[in-house]
Amino acid sequence: MSTYTLQVAGLTRELPVIQVSPEVSIASFVVLGDTEIITAAAPLLAAKLPEVDMLVTAEAKGIPFVHELSKQLGMSRCVVARKSVKPYMNEPLITSTTSITTQKEQQLVLDENDAALLDGKRIALVDDVISTGESLQALETLVEKAGGDVKTKAAILAEGNAADMPGITFLEKLPLFTPQ
Repeated sequence: MSTYTLQVAGLTRELPVIQVSPEVSIASFVVLGDTEIITAAAPLLAAKLPEVDMLVTAEAKGIPFVHELSKQLGMSRCVVARKSVKPYMNEPLITSTTSITTQKEQQLVLDENDAALLDGKRIALVDDVISTGESLQALETLVEKAGGDVKTKAAILAEGNAADMPGITFLEKLPLFTPQ
């Protein structure tokens, strides 16, 4: 198996290169469970963010990172958009997206209580990796429906052309690969 050596936040990881479509392979970066990367990357990204009032991520891989990042910024809360409507949700806000890793349509949902936290606030959207930007665009739509003002889209890594997108804050670039 082919691998890619990633260096980020003073740490090194060997990432497997995985084919996700006939045209594209990615270096598979899975932050879930990697406490060392999360705690090393959070203060570095926190220092690069513009002034914001709240952090928002989508379920699931961004959750541990947004938690640590909110601690670094002295925030008492962060908001997680869920991937389905839950029974406890009253009047949820809903949007849909397709990402490079899920390759099928998925929902993003905000409970009305979380949506209320975003109204009139400056928001940073946070994920582990920004690739096509589709997931964060859907999250931005959801935040705007709630009355929030997105100031930046932030991640540990920007994959492929994402590094050139306007309004993106990240620590390192991650290349895309052509399948062998």
